[in-house]
Amino acid sequence: MLVYLRLLKESFSFALNALRNNKLRTFLSLLGVTVGIFSIIAVLAAVDSLDKTITSQLSSLDSNTMYVVNRSFGPSDVPRWQRETFDQVSYNEYKSLKSSLTDVDHVALQLGVKRENIRYESELVSSVNTVVVSSEFTDIQVLEFEKGRFYNESESNSGKAVVVIGSEIAKSLFGELEPIGKKVRLYGQKFTVIGVVKKEGSGLFGDSNDVSIFLPANYYRNRYGDNNPYTMYMAIIKPKKDADIEGLKAEITQIMRYKRGLKPDDIDTFFINIIAGLQGAIDEMLGMLNLIGWVISGFSLLVGGFGIANIMFVSVKERTNLIGIQKSLGAKNKFILFQFLFEAVILAVVGGVVGLFLVWIGTLIGSSITEDFEFVLSIQNMLLGFFISSIIGLVSGVIPALRASRLDPVEAIRTGM
Repeated sequence: MLVYLRLLKESFSFALNALRNNKLRTFLSLLGVTVGIFSIIAVLAAVDSLDKTITSQLSSLDSNTMYVVNRSFGPSDVPRWQRETFDQVSYNEYKSLKSSLTDVDHVALQLGVKRENIRYESELVSSVNTVVVSSEFTDIQVLEFEKGRFYNESESNSGKAVVVIGSEIAKSLFGELEPIGKKVRLYGQKFTVIGVVKKEGSGLFGDSNDVSIFLPANYYRNRYGDNNPYTMYMAIIKPKKDADIEGLKAEITQIMRYKRGLKPDDIDTFFINIIAGLQGAIDEMLGMLNLIGWVISGFSLLVGGFGIANIMFVSVKERTNLIGIQKSLGAKNKFILFQFLFEAVILAVVGGVVGLFLVWIGTLIGSSITEDFEFVLSIQNMLLGFFISSIIGLVSGVIPALRASRLDPVEAIRTGM
């Protein structure tokens, strides 16, 4: 055992000396591996960071939350021209779902409306994301409040002119003033501010709550009616914890088809979109990004591997005479083999470590530039980068190392003279 440890130590020392004596060649050799490892781990780190951010933002919603609306959130077998003929989810359909469904906790109404301007005295914030929802919305999507509260069922049903604003909107309109109870102007009317949503950071799916305002759905309905072509109605349904999701979907489908008077052979003129399905589509997209990153980076690693193999063949040729002398003095084939294998692996590992260091620096810079998006470099990805670079060095160096170990000492000395 001690003999093998000494053999490994001496082989390692010979490899390091060879790399030190050819600094420029060493640098050029590890450059390819550095680029390859940097590309792969950077892509994996970016995808992990994106996945972490998406998961964090979806955590406020139950994965089984359903959106009943006249359009699909993902790919659909229904042709686009046909989907465009589907009627909006009506207020009466929302009321029927709310009163008839038994296996749900909450059913909320949301109206998709255009952006609006909001003003307080001389301060104006333009093109604000306007979320028009019933009071049940805050029971479905968790909202944390910096100040105040969300509007209650009575205020929601009556369509009272109250508004809940995001932290950035509050800062822009009021600065250091207390926003609760202040009157802001919206839709040409005064609204009372009753709540400020706690700061959450930027959003990947549309606007963040920080730059949004919330007002009762019935206020908008009372003002503009239910036939506004620029308004999209949807019912948001939160099932009970132990609900049979497929059974609930069937129940929703039955109610909606009955309300719309659809015949048995008619297709559904609505969609039931589930957050879990959206998460699946996101995971598929992230998997595709990972695959693309591996394919692109694989070419860089291939070039890096060929570079190391080429340098190792040159190294064997340059040191043929030395190999012959070593073997004539009793050096075993294993010693020569390990000497060149270690040289190739060290090249690749150093290149990989440099690549990982550059990714780490990149994550620090990226996280500091983008305040609301954190780039992460996981231990798993670091170990993966180290493992891949080691394998590249081993594969790239094995053929040159075998050729060196099998040289005849006499021929090697004669060739090197």
